[in-house]
Amino acid sequence: MNYQIKELLLIEGDSPFAKWFGSLEAVAAAKVRVAVSRMEQGNLSNVEWFRGIGEYKIDWGPGLRIYLAKDGLKIIILIGGGNKKRQQKDIDQAVALWEDYKRRKASTRQGK
Repeated sequence: MNYQIKELLLIEGDSPFAKWFGSLEAVAAAKVRVAVSRMEQGNLSNVEWFRGIGEYKIDWGPGLRIYLAKDGLKIIILIGGGNKKRQQKDIDQAVALWEDYKRRKASTRQGK
């Protein structure tokens, strides 16, 4: 099963994932690109799901993490990223961003 990959956008239009990705060094960015490509192809074997989000672990260097969620059956939303050192803070932020995304989406559906 293939997934459509999108980035979560804040109200201002900024992408936390893009901001994080843009801060990575070349080798780390390449590792993340490969991971996103694997997710797009349906390979979620490195994802651990909890609290409504997924954490894709990249076993390299500082222990890169990509935070994501599923929106429906075929869409993966990239929320953000981080590393093992900041893991709990990054998880809490990703959960908060995902909850906000769902509220905004529900509000849009209701025409508010």
